[in-house]
Amino acid sequence: MPRRRWPALSPFRHMWTLVMFDLPMVTDEERRLYTHFRKFLLEEGYFKMQFSVYARHADSEERAKAFKRRVTSNLPPAGEVRMLLITDHQFGKMERFSGKNSRQAGEKPPEQLTFL
Repeated sequence: MPRRRWPALSPFRHMWTLVMFDLPMVTDEERRLYTHFRKFLLEEGYFKMQFSVYARHADSEERAKAFKRRVTSNLPPAGEVRMLLITDHQFGKMERFSGKNSRQAGEKPPEQLTFL
C-alpha cells in the first residue's frame, strides 16, 4: 500500500488569533469577571504572551474565525477586548525584546496539530 503524503504546512494558511484586553478590576465583581475571562481563554487553548495578551494557533482561517466567535460570545460586560488574526508567516516575523539590548526568539508554533 503506498504511503499517504500529507500536504506541506503553509505559513500562509495557518493562523494565529491574538486576544488583547484591558478589563476593570476595581470591585470584587470586576476581579471575578476578569478571572473568569482569563480562565476561559486558557481553557480554550490560548497561552499568555504578555500581561493581558493571549494567543492561539489555528490550522486555518476558518478555524481562527471560529475561535474568534467563541471569544466574542464570552466577552465580559465591561472593559475593552481586541482581537487580531494573523498568518503564521506574519507571526514568525515577530521580534521579542527583554530589556534594552536583549533580543529573544518569539514563540514557536506547536509541533503537533490539535484536533477538536
